[in-house]
Amino acid sequence: MRRRSSISWRRSEESAAVTEYRVLGRTGLKVSPLCLGAMMFGGWGEPDPDISARIIDRALDSGVNFIDTADVYARGQSEEFVGRALAKSGKRDDVVLATKCHGVMGEGPNERGNSRRWIFQAVEGSLRRLGTDWIDLYQIHRPDPATDIEETLGALTDLVRQGKIRYLGSSTFPAHRVVEAQWASERRGLERFVCEQPPYSPLVRGIEADVLPVAETYGMGVIVWSPLAGGWLTGRYRKGQDLPRTRRAARLPQRYDMELPVNQRKLDAVEQLALLAEEAGITLIELSLAFTLRHRAVTSAIIGPRTMEHLESQLPAAGVRLSGDVLDRIDEIVPPGVTINPADAGWQPPELADASLRRRP
Repeated sequence: MRRRSSISWRRSEESAAVTEYRVLGRTGLKVSPLCLGAMMFGGWGEPDPDISARIIDRALDSGVNFIDTADVYARGQSEEFVGRALAKSGKRDDVVLATKCHGVMGEGPNERGNSRRWIFQAVEGSLRRLGTDWIDLYQIHRPDPATDIEETLGALTDLVRQGKIRYLGSSTFPAHRVVEAQWASERRGLERFVCEQPPYSPLVRGIEADVLPVAETYGMGVIVWSPLAGGWLTGRYRKGQDLPRTRRAARLPQRYDMELPVNQRKLDAVEQLALLAEEAGITLIELSLAFTLRHRAVTSAIIGPRTMEHLESQLPAAGVRLSGDVLDRIDEIVPPGVTINPADAGWQPPELADASLRRRP
């Protein structure tokens, strides 16, 4: 006999608004549980800055006070769109604005990475594109094995003292690098990473085994990216339906190639999660976002709408609280700590791809 699931509380979609705010780690900074991700604003998604601005305005009007972008998104265009929208609305002072550096921004060998030289150059570019005098949260987008973490934290500390950034964060760092950074900050008297931004969704749960407990230990906030698993949990990937062909799928075949057994297992899990959401009386999108927000270590989940329709489908999740029964059912479908497809983890140590790094000469 099929068990019946329930949700303990849910705000109606018509009155969807963010009224709860959470403290980011131990900073005292209060942010909305839904963070507006701006990756889809610009050449990677919506090319019209006015449409992007309307999406940003709608999110802010709903109570979202947290926006996350990165210099590498459409080579700076996302930052430009966000900066224009905030300038036009006059709401810069009301927004916790986050961006990142690390990715390739030019042809030169030093226009990327986590070195002092590049961080100083990158932050000036982000400030210019965002049209602001300061960045609330400046994050290192990925680990850089070629750069000592003390070099990176030293540069970021200087930028804090100059007033150009307020807080530091990391993104997609494995647990041991999160710990290494915390130790380096304490040992050298440097500013520390106050939050980590890892991938997390019902299909990508690996961080439950290490990153999330480590973040709790060090009092770090956690801002999760891809809570809809790169589109897998939007309802577009269902058995018996034509699967979408997107630029992302073409760029990341390991995550979307249906010939791979791991992606077939993901499709099976999506089908079960979709049925569970239907039984609970919510959408798959709401189920997925609400799942990430129920973990006690998670501060915010990043939503990345390309259209107003996408945004409107995601905002109600701020008012969904999943019952223990529903969470137990999700654990049965994808066990805690399991990432079905390792390619969804966001970053892999270079030693896994380059045999010369793990073999003696």
